[in-house]
Amino acid sequence: MPCLNISTNVNLDGVNTSAILSEASSQVAKIIKKPESYVMIVLKGSVPISFGGTEQPAAYGELVSVGGLNSDVNNKLSSAIATILESKLSVPKSRFFLKFFDAKGSHFGWNGSTF
Repeated sequence: MPCLNISTNVNLDGVNTSAILSEASSQVAKIIKKPESYVMIVLKGSVPISFGGTEQPAAYGELVSVGGLNSDVNNKLSSAIATILESKLSVPKSRFFLKFFDAKGSHFGWNGSTF
């Protein structure tokens, strides 16, 4: 049930978003060591974003997971997702923030219940 939400000011028209979603899902599952069947990736494009006073390509992400996060894992996730955004959307690694939330199972709904 890790969920990665990414917002970017890059226009996604003509972009192979399936490749981004697939690669991000695979990396999140592998790094957090959770089944990929529980991983959700949300990608929103054309979001107005100013970073450092400019509207050059940038992105912001939030990753929520019930367990599996720590400083080493977060560092690996940040690197992996930044690499994907840089290679697929030309968002420089220096223009991407990723915030991590380690949620309690009782604060995460799924399948009509909580974890």
